[in-house]
Amino acid sequence: MSTAKASIGLDIKKGPILFIMILGAFLATLNQTVMTVAVPELMKDFDIVASTAQWLTTGYMLVNGVLVPITAFFMRRFSTRQLFQASMLIFLAGTIVSAIATNFPVLLVGRMIQAAGAGIIMPLLMNVILTLFPPEKRGAAMGMVGFAIIFAPAIGPTLAGYILENFAWETMFYGMIPLALIVILCGFVYLRNVSEPAPAKLDVWSVALSTIGFGAVLYGFSSAGSAGWGSAEVLLSISVGLVALVWFTLRQLFAKEPLLDLRAFKYNMFSLTTVINISVTMVMYADMMLLPLYLQNTRGYSAIESGLLLLPGALVMGFLMPVTGRLFDRFGAKWLAVIGLLITIGTTLGFVNLSDSTSYTYILLMSTARRIGMALFMMPIQTAGLNQLPQRLNAHGTAISNTVRQVAGAVGTSLLVTIMANRTATHAKDMAASGAASGLTKEQLINHATIEGINDAYLVIVAIGAVGLLLSFFIKRVAHAAEENAGDARKKVQVQEQA
Repeated sequence: MSTAKASIGLDIKKGPILFIMILGAFLATLNQTVMTVAVPELMKDFDIVASTAQWLTTGYMLVNGVLVPITAFFMRRFSTRQLFQASMLIFLAGTIVSAIATNFPVLLVGRMIQAAGAGIIMPLLMNVILTLFPPEKRGAAMGMVGFAIIFAPAIGPTLAGYILENFAWETMFYGMIPLALIVILCGFVYLRNVSEPAPAKLDVWSVALSTIGFGAVLYGFSSAGSAGWGSAEVLLSISVGLVALVWFTLRQLFAKEPLLDLRAFKYNMFSLTTVINISVTMVMYADMMLLPLYLQNTRGYSAIESGLLLLPGALVMGFLMPVTGRLFDRFGAKWLAVIGLLITIGTTLGFVNLSDSTSYTYILLMSTARRIGMALFMMPIQTAGLNQLPQRLNAHGTAISNTVRQVAGAVGTSLLVTIMANRTATHAKDMAASGAASGLTKEQLINHATIEGINDAYLVIVAIGAVGLLLSFFIKRVAHAAEENAGDARKKVQVQEQA
């Protein structure tokens, strides 16, 4: 984004713009989180297993991850208002398809259409913040955004639980239709452009390579639960995906106008926080799939009880986000990240020994404490990296950051469900072979084995979190990179020639 475009944001009212865009982001996040407690119910209604049902979450994140790299192009080619309204209309279309779905494939298609719209909103919102606010004030702005975005996970599972207890699951989507319409109408009235469109050419080959790369890798991870890690299908999918991603990376590095400018990675703090984000995103998404499965499928809790358990932690996390933002502006991200990850890892250890008699109160307290840790590192880590980038790389930086988060969340969810499924099968065989299953019904045996499989998945989460913790000690507070204009570039050439 040029300096001229950035200056547009100085003469407009920030409040209405952020309010409308946060509403859109709230709906996108709410839509993702309502499915957490609905998955066990949908498994019964559609007669599908967990590794299939998790595609409602994984597929959503995959489309987000595939689409987000293109948002850097979209943010150059279209105005803020055009892009936001288009994304909300696509989201509305997907919501309608999901609401009228009569089988799992149609519901999955609807979810993926929703994701196509939602995938544009978050990078666009972050880019608007980077444009409207100077680096020293972005922490507070991100904190307010975090409060609004975290409020959706706070009410999402509980709201979904109430709906599933009293109405058909389709009601979740029918209820979102008027909310999406309200956001679209408000956008027409109040939303103003932060940037203006400029001519840009879409690199179709890069779009194809990123789609194939991310899609194939995720499909391989997701299929491993049923087909096995050694199957030709899994190995071929992951191999094709990795080759496509390498090709995509090389194409971006040598292209005159890359779809995703990977030169952002030459800034060391952006690169470090991006790697840390991979770890912490996997840690964050763990409960979205594992905890509802444990509570509803093995312990017999209702959907609303499962949702209510997640409510206190999400509320606490939401209220802490603005505080964390202000602390970040004052002290930086390092110790917020370290302390937050220590709390998160410590509380996650409390989930590695779950049993069929673990109390509801214990799980509630550990889950709530876990989210206190997440609130400390979530926005600071991401903002610390973006703050280092020059203005011209803001769109690409936000696109890269969100791509990494979405793909890490999707791969992490698939990986954890795969580990849970494989370890459940192993524990069931071991229990049967050792005689520990004597006196148990088949259903009881499966429940015991599933709980052990979930425990093993949580242990993997602890290991992933430990990697993020170790890297967090290297976070430093760095200066915002200066823009290099044409005059500066000419001076550098002259100096080099004189030398």
